[in-house]
Amino acid sequence: MKENDQKKKEAKEKDEFLWTLDICSEGTPQATGFFDVMVAGKLIHSKKKGDGYVDTENKFLKLVAAIKAALAQG
Repeated sequence: MKENDQKKKEAKEKDEFLWTLDICSEGTPQATGFFDVMVAGKLIHSKKKGDGYVDTENKFLKLVAAIKAALAQG
């Protein structure tokens, strides 16, 4: 797949979830930089627990797969 086509596909996948995500945040006075992703009540990604930032394609695709699986289950 050409790089441009891949970028279009990734952008479409991001837009696909735009209206189905519930994004919330909570301030933590003790520390900064917590970043956890929960899908259907299950922790999928945790910066604090060692997953780091979502800074690679593999990390992003892991989140996309978890969201798609949750949406498929309804």
